[in-house]
Amino acid sequence: MPRRTNDGAPAGDNGADSTTPPKPTEGRPTGRVASDRAIASRQDAVGREAAGSESAGHGTAEHGATTSTAAERSDTGPEPSAQETTKRRTTGREPAGQGAAGNGTTGPTVAECAGTGREAPEQTIAGHEPSAQETAARETGGRDAAKPARGRAPEQDAHPQSARSHTPSEVTPDDQRVAALRRVAAAGRRWRVGQLAGCAVLLAVALTAGSIAVGAIRDGGTATVASAPAAVSPGLMAARDLDASITALQAHLRSQPKDFGGWATLGLAYVEQARTKGDPSRYPQAEQALKRSLALQPDNEQALAGRAALAAARHDFKDALAYADQVLKQNPYSERALSSRIDALVELGRYADASKTADLADARRPGIPVFTRYAYVHELRGDVRTARAVLEQALGSATTPGDVAYVATALGQLAWNQGDYKTSLTDYARALAADDTYLPALEGRARAQAASGDRAAAIKGMEDVVSRYPLPGPLVELGELYEARDAEGDQAKARDQYALVDAWTALARANGVNADLDTALAAADHGDKQSALRAARAEWARRHTVHTADALAWALHVNGRDEEALPYARQATATGYRNAAFLYHRGIIERATGHPKEASASLTAALKLNPGFSPLGAREARSALEAVK
Repeated sequence: MPRRTNDGAPAGDNGADSTTPPKPTEGRPTGRVASDRAIASRQDAVGREAAGSESAGHGTAEHGATTSTAAERSDTGPEPSAQETTKRRTTGREPAGQGAAGNGTTGPTVAECAGTGREAPEQTIAGHEPSAQETAARETGGRDAAKPARGRAPEQDAHPQSARSHTPSEVTPDDQRVAALRRVAAAGRRWRVGQLAGCAVLLAVALTAGSIAVGAIRDGGTATVASAPAAVSPGLMAARDLDASITALQAHLRSQPKDFGGWATLGLAYVEQARTKGDPSRYPQAEQALKRSLALQPDNEQALAGRAALAAARHDFKDALAYADQVLKQNPYSERALSSRIDALVELGRYADASKTADLADARRPGIPVFTRYAYVHELRGDVRTARAVLEQALGSATTPGDVAYVATALGQLAWNQGDYKTSLTDYARALAADDTYLPALEGRARAQAASGDRAAAIKGMEDVVSRYPLPGPLVELGELYEARDAEGDQAKARDQYALVDAWTALARANGVNADLDTALAAADHGDKQSALRAARAEWARRHTVHTADALAWALHVNGRDEEALPYARQATATGYRNAAFLYHRGIIERATGHPKEASASLTAALKLNPGFSPLGAREARSALEAVK
């Protein structure tokens, strides 16, 4: 993560016994399924796979782990046919941005389609065509996350994994809703196929000719060669089989080791794989591949964009911003760089700047990657209505399963934050109808089921998520679900989940990931309280966001320092961002500091907004509210 605040100066005491109260910022801030043995087996598997990549000549690191700020999806579907691959290109729906697949072409802006009342600026470019390298970069990139609860931002189709099969006796109403929505979506896709078939055939001929021409280019001494995206099968890169894409890239680079674009694409693919598999050992591999690309072709756009994505994935948002700005100096219309810049500014707490960049990105490259970020910037200042309108617009323009799953999940998260569980479950069903293995949607559905009172389904769903993607958020949620159920053996199961958070933190840090915010949030309630405070102070010194303010406030509270905590709790809730956990933390701290009236108001607001915001926190909020009445 960035080592300093948005103003460039450390804030707080960064480890001392007292913490300087924050100044108001300008702008708009913003069971036992997984085990240590499972993590160890993941390390061995990754080590063996990394050995294969070494033979390609890039000398990358070999470690196994689990990581990232957002759970990712996977798919075991068949490789797309040539016609299906070509159809994706004719619709302009190449993956883009930093998360799910995005729209690679320029379309209507948010202002034009979402009814915000703002006219599209003159900079809007119609029909801007991305370069071959930029297209390929979008096809293998990924987002972090920084917002742990939000899933990933629109960037490429993730690595497939098998969906859990259900016997007829296991079918639930949620499964039936997914099936119904899938039938409707399939009918719509069949209509689009007929409409696009003629264009697909013509474009297939063009792509085939281009592939043959590029394949004829060979390494000539010290000269660099064509980038891998043009030489590697477009169908393979468009498919959601990231492992196969990486294998193809490695084979390509063995024969053409001076392909700077190929190395950049491989680096981006490793970043995406780290997120989709929860495996931070891919980050050193990504770094090596990107450095190789820059050594072959200094300051090439694709590798610099890859460095921005890598820095964000490691929570080094200051460097992510610097790399994104380097790319934008070369290409002001780079969708990936514009998206990375918004992400970095949000995670640095520079909300006003993030809003301006979102407007600029909407003018230059409107599409799903920009729309989703535009919506989140509005949500951070409490404008939920605009956020949902923009996301609905993005969903309406989505044509690929990756786009649909990503955007529908973002809608589900937004609805859950407002306590609208019925809408949330419907949105998650839309996501799973497009991709029934998309982990953020599976995690979100489990949270919504828990909040709706269906604890059994929630535990079953979260166990499935954690077994494949043991990150701090799902691990803590599952542990609290076990504690709330309190059946025989549940307390031990809960302790297992919390212990795995510590294991994840160690693995993440070993691979260059800053995990202080995750540590502070988990340890404050379920670990070493002093460690939580140290981590929260360190994170606050790097960046001032609503999330770091809340984490520091709560860490101070659990260490008995409520007077110091109160200013931070108030800052976390001062931007208009509607988050029940933040309000709950503030209410508990206000009660502890002798402000019963304010405490009652905060706790009431938390439970009114999202009465099921946490399996344990919601219960404690109700008890505290009764005590102050």
